[in-house]
Amino acid sequence: MTFGILQSALAFVLAVGVLVTVHELGHFWVARRLGVKVLRFSVGFGRPLWIRRGARDGTEYVLSAIPLGGYVKMLDEREAPVAAADRARAFNRQGLWVRSAIVAAGPLANFGFAVVAYWLTFVIGVAGTRPLVGEVTPGSPAASAGVSPGTTVVAVAGRETPSWESVVQAIISENVTGTGSISLRVRGPTGAEKVRWLDLGSRTLDDLGEGQFFRAVGLAPARPVIPPVIGELTAGAPAERDGLRPRDRIVSADGVPIERWSEWVRFVRGHPERPVALVVDRIGRRLSLTLVPDAVETRSGVIGRIGARAWGVEKILAAFSVTQRYTPWEGFGRAISKTYDVSALTLGVFWKMLTFQVSVRNLSGPISIAQYAGYSAGAGFVRFLEFLAIVSVSLGILNLLPIPVLDGGHLLFYAVEWVSGRPVSERVQILGQQVGIAVLVGLMSVAFYNDVARLFG
Repeated sequence: MTFGILQSALAFVLAVGVLVTVHELGHFWVARRLGVKVLRFSVGFGRPLWIRRGARDGTEYVLSAIPLGGYVKMLDEREAPVAAADRARAFNRQGLWVRSAIVAAGPLANFGFAVVAYWLTFVIGVAGTRPLVGEVTPGSPAASAGVSPGTTVVAVAGRETPSWESVVQAIISENVTGTGSISLRVRGPTGAEKVRWLDLGSRTLDDLGEGQFFRAVGLAPARPVIPPVIGELTAGAPAERDGLRPRDRIVSADGVPIERWSEWVRFVRGHPERPVALVVDRIGRRLSLTLVPDAVETRSGVIGRIGARAWGVEKILAAFSVTQRYTPWEGFGRAISKTYDVSALTLGVFWKMLTFQVSVRNLSGPISIAQYAGYSAGAGFVRFLEFLAIVSVSLGILNLLPIPVLDGGHLLFYAVEWVSGRPVSERVQILGQQVGIAVLVGLMSVAFYNDVARLFG
């Protein structure tokens, strides 16, 4: 458990550090390109841990103690006196479009990072589960649409679905952003394709999220059936010690018939250091053995373990797996499309929360994000890249919300300035910032409450 917490914490700090650096680099790079002097580029807040001063312009590059944000401090007469020679490079002296470009560059950098991250995942290869339907719940929307077990979901609302994960994502996205009636193109065992219409009616993201997808839609992927046949044995472990051999098929344990490897695993786990009477089939001959599983301490308690793998499991699992891998050029187009889809879904969820069509329990705070960071980092580089891309899109959209103190709030003030022909008064800006801080504190409080509820609920 300690390792899991440490992994989540380190992955969270790495994720925040990368995404904040990308965001602030957007502001920094455009400001420098447009002639604005940057005084400090900081990753993190609070006490500086490391400072380096640039030789070209005297810019301070800082790594600070609290890794939950960052900032770019530009020369500005509203904050401190500016020498006459530098006034032309002060942020407040710039034209409306220059200021707007600098402010918008941070969120745009986050979207650009998401495209690059998704591009890398598509070029490296994204592993997933075949979009093969295994179970359809009677009376469910999927059953009403005429989807049957054994069919492959080829596309959802015109978008190709090469994996089961993409099927789920596409259906959820269409449910949030569409009308509720979703087209599924399915291919039967004979190769014939048909279009089925999935009507989710009044079902919302609350119904589809948090592991409720199968219950709400009535679709589940086909699962590989792994027979209870012994494969590789660990030297000196109970399986070898008590007489099991590769290719032995478990017929029964303590008189309980065993038909699948998963059943055998559950039985063994539930019998630590307890003798088990086995009947096995060895090349057509029935044998009786007594097996005593070792006791192993885990997070969930003491379980039994015998040191054996299933026979041919890699080949069986490979038949149910797919890998999305594309050429660099094709991957780039798919990365842009993926970033757009994730952005549309995120905006749709935000809008439905604002209009009370979706519960605010869908908001996630730092605890949940840290957990997801840890899970994705443990699942490998590609999954961690996908996590970074999703969070980067969310960060970009969050910063574009028209809330004062965020980039979107500044852009809102600039839009008013463009329409009215004069800057928004300092009094209005201060009032707006106070309101913005209150809104952000409220959102953060709800997100943190959701995190705690998920953790202990």
